[in-house]
Amino acid sequence: MYASIVHQVYRKDELSVWQVDGRKHRQYCQQLCLLAKFFLDHKTLYYDVEPFLFYVMTNADDEGCHVVGYFSKEKNSFLNYNVSCILTLPPYQRQGYGRLLIDFSYLLTKVEGKVGSPETPLSDLGLISYRSYWKEALLRRLCSAPGPTLCIRDLSKDLAIASSDIVSTLQERGLMKYWKGKHIVLKKQEVLEEVSRRAYRARCVEAACLRWAPPACGAPPR
Repeated sequence: MYASIVHQVYRKDELSVWQVDGRKHRQYCQQLCLLAKFFLDHKTLYYDVEPFLFYVMTNADDEGCHVVGYFSKEKNSFLNYNVSCILTLPPYQRQGYGRLLIDFSYLLTKVEGKVGSPETPLSDLGLISYRSYWKEALLRRLCSAPGPTLCIRDLSKDLAIASSDIVSTLQERGLMKYWKGKHIVLKKQEVLEEVSRRAYRARCVEAACLRWAPPACGAPPR
């Protein structure tokens, strides 16, 4: 990766994320898309990359920065998609990088002051990764939330996750009911105790390491 080609918008230790504009660096982004077509059956975009920003995650060692995966994001999505395509390269799968990419996409969504959801259809592995991320994010939030119940709107705002994704995840875990015209989130003690016992320690991105402002605001990456 070359600094003249992309902007480094995140760095913590050996992990970096680089923003690449599909309009300014069309050939590079097309090559990323062509690479993704080898591993994603539903991947069709590879020519019209100009409406997208690409966020490439790398892992650094003594030999340089190695691409572990990326996601693309529409510059202006009317449906609030925060990811158009997401890929972790096979040598780096099942090492937590897919979750880091998802976590980073939601960090950007939070900075934008929005809620988001990935564009569908997702690959089989992508769907598994997202369901796992939503479940853990929600259960961790329920563990720290005061009171016996929460509303979907508050959870969506806090986590930047679309309400529909929250509802489907909570329904799967039996943590939601419809009461007096509203969906109410339940805090089942046995589920919270299960989360505490597991002491979930997945790697997460850190907001303090982000050097990025929403492009729509007219501010370049810092």
